[in-house]
Amino acid sequence: MVDAAAEDLTIPNVHLKSGATVVIYSGGKALCGPQCAGLVLGQKDLLMSAWQASAPHHGPGRDNKVGREETMGMVAAVEAWIKRDHAAEWKRWLGWLDNISKKLTAIEGVKTTVVEPKDLSNRTPFLRVTWDPAKLNISGEEIAETFGRTKPRIALGGGSNQDGTTFVSITTGQMQPGDDKTVSDRLYEVLSQKREQKKAEMAAANADVKGHWDVDVAFFTSVSKQSFIIEQDGNWLQGSHKGEFSVNELQGTLEGNEIKIKTTARQPADSITFMFSGTVKDNTISGSVYMGEYMTAKFTAKRHVFKGKREKIMIPGGPPLAT
Repeated sequence: MVDAAAEDLTIPNVHLKSGATVVIYSGGKALCGPQCAGLVLGQKDLLMSAWQASAPHHGPGRDNKVGREETMGMVAAVEAWIKRDHAAEWKRWLGWLDNISKKLTAIEGVKTTVVEPKDLSNRTPFLRVTWDPAKLNISGEEIAETFGRTKPRIALGGGSNQDGTTFVSITTGQMQPGDDKTVSDRLYEVLSQKREQKKAEMAAANADVKGHWDVDVAFFTSVSKQSFIIEQDGNWLQGSHKGEFSVNELQGTLEGNEIKIKTTARQPADSITFMFSGTVKDNTISGSVYMGEYMTAKFTAKRHVFKGKREKIMIPGGPPLAT
């Protein structure tokens, strides 16, 4: 079974030609159909078995039924996909990115690069806009956060490069006519603003947080027992974060009594980033855990106290004389 959720639909299907038994597409990604439906292609006897076990039949899949409106929406989406001029669509997307690029590169220090993916998954051109955050006094992450919480709301990818520059990325796949002007005008407005230079110095750390910490994370419906092992070098923190299913590296900062820690738990085909933000008081750290699409939790950490008994350890002189 091939998970082709975000891929372009190929006819004849490349995965079936390569020997796949079943291929599954999302309705709401490249096909631009109903988000809560999908398309399944493949071996007919398996598909008929799935059909018999699904709604409206009284089988185990009845509670997962797709409404008739979504079914007809998927039919319409596939019919539209076959009729769409994909070459012209690609050219139109590149034109939108060119419009955005011309506007933004008029700002001194701003560079743009068009990336055209060749793979079938998430196959849509995107624009990477890069600049030196020390000169424009704003980062790509800050712009992405601002655009996501102000109007007009614009979903951007933001990040930092290893050379110290920062960027935002603009993807065209779900853009509509006129969106290119909205995006370029908003980015131009923000990137061309004059800002005061940010203070490079960090406030001195007012606490010692190195050591072992027992951490309670209060999710919406449960509390998880976790732990930190933290090494501290002034403002900078590193170490490990033990969750319920994995041990992850942590990095963070401490300014005054304000602590920030970031860790990422990685599982096959998925990952969750935890961002702890809180305050240190005496031997307790408390605050919030930001988890993106998984909402926000609360956490409290207390210094771990080792309670093991003290006893001398006798090391044998060799293998045991008897077993």
